Amino acid sequence: MNVISVPVTPFAGQRPGTSGLRKKVAVFRERGYVEAFVQSLFDALPEAVGHGVAGQTLVLGGDGRFFNDQAIQTIIRMAAANGVARLLVGRDGILSTPATSAVIRGRQAFGGIILSASHNPGGPDGDFGIKYNATNGGPAPEHVTEAIYRRTQTITTYRIAEAGDVPLDTIASMKIGAMELSVIDPVAEYAALMERIFDFDRLRDLLRGGFRLRFDALHAVTGPYAREIFERRLGAAPGSAVNADPLPDFGGHHPDPNPTYAADLITAITTPGGPDLGAASDGDGDRNMVVTPSNGIAGGAVGPSDSLAMLAANAHLIPWFKDGLPGVARSMPTSRAVDRVAAKLGIECFETPTGWKYFGNLLDAGRIRLCGEESAGTGADHVREKDGVWAVLFWLNVIAARGESAASIVTDHWARYGRDFYMRHDYDAIETERANRLIERLRGQVSSLPGTRFGDFEVSEVDDFAYHDPIDGSTTAHQGIRVGFANGARIVYRLSGTGTEGATLRVYLERYEPDAAQHAVPVTTALAPLAAVSVALADIAGITGRDRPSVVA
Repeated sequence: MNVISVPVTPFAGQRPGTSGLRKKVAVFRERGYVEAFVQSLFDALPEAVGHGVAGQTLVLGGDGRFFNDQAIQTIIRMAAANGVARLLVGRDGILSTPATSAVIRGRQAFGGIILSASHNPGGPDGDFGIKYNATNGGPAPEHVTEAIYRRTQTITTYRIAEAGDVPLDTIASMKIGAMELSVIDPVAEYAALMERIFDFDRLRDLLRGGFRLRFDALHAVTGPYAREIFERRLGAAPGSAVNADPLPDFGGHHPDPNPTYAADLITAITTPGGPDLGAASDGDGDRNMVVTPSNGIAGGAVGPSDSLAMLAANAHLIPWFKDGLPGVARSMPTSRAVDRVAAKLGIECFETPTGWKYFGNLLDAGRIRLCGEESAGTGADHVREKDGVWAVLFWLNVIAARGESAASIVTDHWARYGRDFYMRHDYDAIETERANRLIERLRGQVSSLPGTRFGDFEVSEVDDFAYHDPIDGSTTAHQGIRVGFANGARIVYRLSGTGTEGATLRVYLERYEPDAAQHAVPVTTALAPLAAVSVALADIAGITGRDRPSVVA
């Protein structure tokens, strides 16, 4: 094997966000772009974590989106050139994000590279991404991603093996120079882990006893996982997994499991006589949406914040959690529903910045075993990523153990704990200067806004959220503007790091309602006054020029 060093000029803007480096496909296809970033990753690790990739085992896979097949071949040749001893690659280049985490942990690998832009659109005009996961199976912490970014600014050459493309369609092992490359089953190890977590005997009884599940994979990575686990291992009816063939452009759809982009699933479940439970996952398999038939109070998509709280309240029914939860965690913008469960259970509840990597220290230290984000992500200590298929299995296990419908479980939870009405407004692709100006304006009003009235809402507290990690002592500042009101309502404003064009402003609305007689009120109705306040307080229309959000979730 001949290894060559190729000159390369640094590319601007290769700073990884909360979930790796994401850009348009066209950017990644620029000559040397992938190579410069991957070599920077390899070069940065010795300083950042104390050891480089030479002599180590790495895991590599992606969600199958457009350009996945080309990028993966480039990275294989670069891994060989940089001295990787063994590279585990998902068959056909497919490996969901939670499955990658499971393989890293199960095989005790040094780390892994995930090719995905998560829930962002695919295809030639869509998005692509590269993310590094560390030895614990979780997203690289900030000191590692910053080290990678610093290296991208000074890189002058990359190393790559002169070799042809490797066949990835068959499980096999082969040599590329000194490196052993193993093509692995992308589903098997993950499915085996799920069997250790959940009561598969009880789940088989449920699904073979007439309970009807519809799982929409959105033509993304979880299709093969859903067919193997729900249909083959648990006995759900053939065809329970729909849109289950991963496609490079996700069938021309947006692989984001929310009511806007999974409207067909909502319709199927809420139509009388439809399936008993609906679920969906996203591009790389780490997000989830659960949909219940209506019982007159609850029905439709279960909000991710509610789902986290309900799973925490029922965790004792899951074999994996038979000894209880030491604590739980949520991202700051996530509703405070899980806080109420934690208080009743007498366990710790942590509030972290957005980004799954912030849960890693708490999980590794054993301070929490369950965590989640409002952006359709829920997970636990079995991996170090949020996990879509796992969340659906969790719901099915709770339904089977309680012998109740999903909607009944939702309404019972609200009756016990109260309901946190919650909604997120996304303003996509705002000019970056305008988005930054809006946040800076709010930041400048932190001390002056308290006491201000907006109709019936009086501002009681405002802050620019900063997180102090109780494990490593680090501080992460400027994570979003929190506005609290005297009546307990809350608005959060933050800019997202997961888009690829301009900036996305996310506005989170939350209002607690203890009165069960009010729990059937539609979310949009319950939060309409607060939504109006959110627009006026931040002068969204005046600064951004937008008169309505792009997405309501």
